[in-house]
Amino acid sequence: MKNVRKIIEIDEERCDGCGLCVPDCAEGSLEIVDGKARLVEDKLCDGLGACLGACPQDALKIIEREADEFDEEAVEEFLAGKKQEEAHKPQPTAPPAGGCPSARLQSFTPQTPCQSANIPTAAAGGDSALSHWPIQIRLIPPTAPFLKNADVLIAADCTAVAVPGFQEKYLQDKVVMMGCPKFDDAEGYIQKFADIIDEADLNSITVLIVEVPCCSSMNVIVKKAFEKAGKSVPVEQITVSTRGQELERKAW
Repeated sequence: MKNVRKIIEIDEERCDGCGLCVPDCAEGSLEIVDGKARLVEDKLCDGLGACLGACPQDALKIIEREADEFDEEAVEEFLAGKKQEEAHKPQPTAPPAGGCPSARLQSFTPQTPCQSANIPTAAAGGDSALSHWPIQIRLIPPTAPFLKNADVLIAADCTAVAVPGFQEKYLQDKVVMMGCPKFDDAEGYIQKFADIIDEADLNSITVLIVEVPCCSSMNVIVKKAFEKAGKSVPVEQITVSTRGQELERKAW
């Protein structure tokens, strides 16, 4: 039965598909479809707006319109179906020894200060400042030994191409974790960072993003990870332009 009631509305022009609103909807009524947040069904939305604060683009608002009444039983059935669907998904397994190099943990021997002083920079054809492998957020387990007591650089993928001298400016003496807050799994990132914060006793985090709107989602992801972990570490957020110029530095 339809009635005029409060319900969520999504501004598609503002929505960048970051997915941060999805975990904040306890009813599961929001999903990312074709790169945009969508309301699955009117009857699954309670209209209370718990998801509003999660959107960095201010693309969500509560309006009043004719819609199916909120149905708690339908929500329970819907969530149970999603849970069953998740349970039947094949679970990822640890790669076997000698398996895919992209997922094999490696720590590279660091250069001493004297060695570093006499080696050309990576940009000039010298040694890389990279201290470990893998570097993609999705591939690094919270128990990776190189994370322990580390200074971590969480870098949006595009920064490595936008910034001239990326390694010399931002990577020295840091453990890097790279990913895209727009196209990757935001909820998965939140849980991954929360687990790392709990497990690794990090020394600091630097968040490096580009000025484009979708990149700002990485800040929200890290903040939500702190909330989930129940503790925090010092954070410096650096924003660069699409041409690689540093625009802003701020501490949280």
